[in-house]
Amino acid sequence: MTNERHPGGRSVGAARSVLGDALRARRGPIAAATVLFCGHQAGEALVPVLVGVVIDRAVATGDPGALAFWLAVLGLDFLVLSFSYRWGARRSWYADVTTDQALRLRVADRVLDPRGGAETGRLPGELTSVAVTDAKRVGVVAFALPLGIAALAAMAVAATVLLTSSLVLGVLVLLGTPLLLGAVHLLGRPLERRSGPEQEAAARASGVAADLVEGFRVLGGLRARPAAVTRYVGASRAALAATLGATRAQALYQGAVLAMNGLFLALVALVGGRLAASGVISVGELVAAVGLAQFLVTPLQILGWVNGRLAQGRASSKRIGDVLASPFAVVPSSPREGNPDGDRALESSPHEPAKGELRVRGALDGVDLDLEPGAHVGVVCADPADAVALVRALAREGEHPAVVTLDGTDVTTLAPEHSRRRVLVAAHDAVLFSGTVAEAVGAAAVGDVRPALAAAHADQVAEVLPDGLDSAVSEQGRSLSGGQRQRLALARALAADPPVLVLHDPTTAVDAVTEARIADGVATLRTGRTTLVVATRPALLAATDRVVHVVDGRVAATGTHATLLDDPTYRGALG
Repeated sequence: MTNERHPGGRSVGAARSVLGDALRARRGPIAAATVLFCGHQAGEALVPVLVGVVIDRAVATGDPGALAFWLAVLGLDFLVLSFSYRWGARRSWYADVTTDQALRLRVADRVLDPRGGAETGRLPGELTSVAVTDAKRVGVVAFALPLGIAALAAMAVAATVLLTSSLVLGVLVLLGTPLLLGAVHLLGRPLERRSGPEQEAAARASGVAADLVEGFRVLGGLRARPAAVTRYVGASRAALAATLGATRAQALYQGAVLAMNGLFLALVALVGGRLAASGVISVGELVAAVGLAQFLVTPLQILGWVNGRLAQGRASSKRIGDVLASPFAVVPSSPREGNPDGDRALESSPHEPAKGELRVRGALDGVDLDLEPGAHVGVVCADPADAVALVRALAREGEHPAVVTLDGTDVTTLAPEHSRRRVLVAAHDAVLFSGTVAEAVGAAAVGDVRPALAAAHADQVAEVLPDGLDSAVSEQGRSLSGGQRQRLALARALAADPPVLVLHDPTTAVDAVTEARIADGVATLRTGRTTLVVATRPALLAATDRVVHVVDGRVAATGTHATLLDDPTYRGALG
């Protein structure tokens, strides 16, 4: 299902109603399940009625033929209600799981959108909670809604039968049921209010836990594990308090609904018993009335359960809507002045060959870079924050005042996925996905991956693993050492063979000898292709054509690595 978006990236469809959109998308299965569940509930309501008919027309009269006939009718009723429930449950379950799946895919699509923004202000664990738990709660509404409608239909059948046998009983049910449903709805309000904060707190605890596990080794090195654990304990306790509050609200809600149902049904049974004692209704009608009074427990309980699911579904749909409506971090802009080809570039193929002429204007306070096609340039930043800012500008991670052009085309006029294929930024902490070594390197490859493996010395990683290129890599590459992960990530970037490749500290976890070999391998493999190395490692910088030294956000010096070594400030910036 597509959503309209305004330039700021906010989804109009998500803002309207995620829950409504999800239910409309599954209206076919929901309608079929509703009809079938109505058949089941109507059949259940007719059971005490048919039992009363058997008593009045067969048992009381002693007619064997009538007994056989009405027993056959009763058996047919059981057959219909059983068939209706079986197939109604299948259709409603299908609506449930497909709604859950569709919402998970929508959330994943928004999170993975090249324009970004969904992750802003949210931990990964929070997004996982939205995509899994909240999507499931909305999906359950698709299962619950047909049951709720069928419960109303069952009460309508029961009221009709009671009106036919006794006007007093029928009016009692018709007047009492709406009042009871209104009370149930009001009782569900606190549950809805608590459901959202409960999910928020649980998601926050999951996010903190995910961050703690991911950075456990780093925290150990910084001796910050106690502080991190204290932070998680605080988040966990907040989640526990929110969950207990929501659970108390759920328990009070269910208890109040059961008590109200019991009082209402006791009233119906009392009135029916008095009518039978006075001879207004027959014995069979009394049996039917008492049976219907007992039967009404189920639809009333169903309505209470459905109302609770609707309360949770509305709260979860709002959380999903917030993610889907997150403003984009990067939005393709209109062509800047002096770039009349921006509109044409915006619609050009992402695979169109590029020369690799890169121009950067206004990065940081005053960093201008000019890279001719095939240039191999290094950038050394005295402040690591400047390096991060420069890399983020080139990667288009959020809006940035810098003007970056490729072959004369402003990259901000390109869709992010197109510009990032042309100017590929390989971060030093790049993530590896689960799979094999070959899959990890060849995910974005445009040809044979072996030259890239050799240039990054990642072929040695494959050699020491038990199954070579077919060796399994766990999630985020946790089964590998830091150096192995870096080399595979570098090989993946080299195998993509972009017109412009930006490497940010690609060898911080490898030894000096291997680093020197990697520097030569990258320079050789990237011959004729533009490469920008943002790093402080001498071996990498020695392999470049020239180095740009940045101090306090400005270019302090430019030259070869060998000539810049005479500058003590430059030497002090090297790692």
